[in-house]
Amino acid sequence: MIVNADDDSNFMRIALELARRAQDNGEVPVGAVIVQNGIIVGRGYNCSITSADPTAHAEVMAMRDAGSRLANYRLLGCTLYVTLEPCAMCIGAMFHARIRRLVYAATDPKTGACGSVIDLPSETRLNHHVQVTAGVMADEASALLKQFFVQKRKMTG
Repeated sequence: MIVNADDDSNFMRIALELARRAQDNGEVPVGAVIVQNGIIVGRGYNCSITSADPTAHAEVMAMRDAGSRLANYRLLGCTLYVTLEPCAMCIGAMFHARIRRLVYAATDPKTGACGSVIDLPSETRLNHHVQVTAGVMADEASALLKQFFVQKRKMTG
């Protein structure tokens, strides 16, 4: 399947809208969408704080939504778009779901598992591999995250 770069940007814009929804709820602004055959089948945003659930990252929430809509835990042929480089937990969930492709915006130098800290998608010993595209709308996603943490620091003094 050939994906147009414009498609990546369009889907990432929707993920950024979801990230803003997370921010409105006091969560770290990360949003995700899952696309199958050009159609969004899953949406999610960070809600670990509001749900008291450490696994409620945007990617996991989007996979839960897609799994429910598709009535299958295997998300075959799907692309996951997320505004921040996924952590090891989220990459592991993507492997189990058999996500075909991952597109992310900003890198995460503290917990990123796609090359920033570790690079799980390129680990040849694992039984599933995800095609990764990085940096789509990275400036927008990074600005949103930086703004959030600046505000958070001002509030906590």
